[in-house]
Amino acid sequence: MISILAPLILGYLFGSIPFGLVITKAAGLGDIRSIGSGNIGATNVLRTGRKDLALATLILDGGKGAIAVIIAYALGWRPEVAGAAAFLGHCFPVWLGFKGGKGVATFMGTVFALHFPAGLFAGATWLAVAYVAKYSSLSALVAASATPFVMFAMGKPAYAVASLFMTLLIFIRHRTNIARLLSGEEPKIGAKKEASEAGA
Repeated sequence: MISILAPLILGYLFGSIPFGLVITKAAGLGDIRSIGSGNIGATNVLRTGRKDLALATLILDGGKGAIAVIIAYALGWRPEVAGAAAFLGHCFPVWLGFKGGKGVATFMGTVFALHFPAGLFAGATWLAVAYVAKYSSLSALVAASATPFVMFAMGKPAYAVASLFMTLLIFIRHRTNIARLLSGEEPKIGAKKEASEAGA
C-alpha cells in the first residue's frame, strides 16, 4: 500500500507546483493566468514575449514529472504512480483551484524518466508531426496516443497503463484544440495566435 499511496501523494504535490506562475510573477510579469489561454504552461508563458521564461517553464514542468519518477525509483515505490500523479497535479493543482496546464511537458518528462527509449519515441513523434502538420496540439495528441502502445510493446505494461491515463487526460485538456482542429481553425506553429491556444 505504501508503495502506491506514498508516490501518489508525493507525485501529486510535486506536480502541482505551478512553475509557470511562479516564474512569471518573480519576473514582474504579473499573473500568467490573466493573459492568453489562462494556462500556466510554457506555451502561455511564451505569450509574455519572454522566450527564456517559457523555456525555463518547459524544463521545470517536464522535470517535475521526471524527478517524481526518479524519487519513487530510489525509494522502491511505484514510479509509474508517481509520474502519473505528478501529471495529474500539473493539470489540476490544488493550490490553484485545480486549474492548471495541459500537461504535455510533464507527460514527456515522465515518459522519459519511466522508460528512456519510449521517451525518445514520443519526442521524435512530436517533432515529426510538428514538422509535417505544423500543429503543436496535434503533435502532442499523436505522440501521447502512440506512447501507451509503445510502452506495452517494449514490455512495460504498468507504464503503458500510466501512459494511457495521462493520454486520456491530455485529450480532455485539449478538447478545445481538438474542436478547432476539426473545424480548421487551430492556428499553426509560428502563427501569432498559436502561443495562446495550444501547448503544455
